[in-house]
Amino acid sequence: MIVTRFAPSPTGYLHLGHAFAAWEAARAGARFLLRIEDLDQGRAREEFIAGIFEDLAWLGLTWEEPVLRQSRRMDAYRGALTALAPFTYPCFCTRKEISEEIARAIEAPHGQSLHGPDGPLYPGTCRRLSAEERAMRMARGDAFALRLDAAKAAASVGHLSFTEHGHVHAVDPLLFGDVVLARKDMPASYHLAVVVDDAFQGVTLVTRGVDLLPAAHVQRLLQALLRYPEPGYAHHRLILDKDGRKFSKRDRSVTLRDLRAAGITPSGVEALL
Repeated sequence: MIVTRFAPSPTGYLHLGHAFAAWEAARAGARFLLRIEDLDQGRAREEFIAGIFEDLAWLGLTWEEPVLRQSRRMDAYRGALTALAPFTYPCFCTRKEISEEIARAIEAPHGQSLHGPDGPLYPGTCRRLSAEERAMRMARGDAFALRLDAAKAAASVGHLSFTEHGHVHAVDPLLFGDVVLARKDMPASYHLAVVVDDAFQGVTLVTRGVDLLPAAHVQRLLQALLRYPEPGYAHHRLILDKDGRKFSKRDRSVTLRDLRAAGITPSGVEALL
């Protein structure tokens, strides 16, 4: 049985792109789940969560209850971080220090700055700290994030692949470098929370925009480390505006609530898409 999910972040009202993604997920699975990815408590709003339910119901979609909310899953994420402890290390670098280190790498003779899907990769500064240095800095209360030692993790799991629309692709476990898995203001990164929740909910087919296809590489690595089942992937096209840009939650002209207020019907939304 194919189990799919739609997992919006409640940081604004749903727009045309969300409608397309929700319909794609619902039509691909025998079971359709809804997940509220509200880990960013600084931007998440209850009014947007209520709006998600209202908009999806207006589109004619139904989903299984209960709806999972990531903000109520902290124990699960902490458990996953404990399991991943042999492959993580504390990173005390500030964003400014990381930027300066990357700049030095670019300026050095024959220097090479590797880039990933999210931009320049972390240069691994804190990966080289001794155990004593890490313990000392943590004991004195220095702020830190937890990063995945991607090379160590990759060596542990060996060759990995993922299946996209029936085609098997090799995983590049170093594509994102040593990604952040958690920090003080964010107890679980997007990559970690998605992997933990997809496994918990029994998702068998991850449907989402093609812009997130690279994320399958790091998420398959985490799935293997945590011994989770491997889902299939179906990344769909993006809905773009007339200038070829992704729709934004700030663009009220394409939010579903404003289209509805303007008299557009769900069939009219389909026509627009």
